Amino acid sequence: MFEDFLTPLMPYSSFSRQGEDGLVSPRLNVVETEKTFEVEAELPGVSKEDVKVTVDDRRVLIEAESKHESTKKEGKNIIYAERTTSKFARSFTLPVPVNDVNAQAKLENGILTLTLPKTETTHARRLTVR
Repeated sequence: MFEDFLTPLMPYSSFSRQGEDGLVSPRLNVVETEKTFEVEAELPGVSKEDVKVTVDDRRVLIEAESKHESTKKEGKNIIYAERTTSKFARSFTLPVPVNDVNAQAKLENGILTLTLPKTETTHARRLTVR
């Protein structure tokens, strides 16, 4: 509710948002240089195998899933468990097209870093997360 109040005042706020569908919208930093866009997205608890990044012209889509499975061990009862599966999704449009062939994605310590070179070409490509 607090974030909904602030959104009109601060449309680029740094809050993560969880929608009614349970998807969490990760926080982003987007920096433009002369030749690239540098994007950082918070994806805590996510492994690189569970991240999908799609670049289509100016549109970027980040999807990820964090899996926390509760395992019941013999002689132990789970009293309280909040660790669950979380799904992340965020899409945004950049001001100019990016070169998806030379784009790079890296996940380290829960931060997804995208390096998106600017270009004039337009076709979709899924990035491999290193």
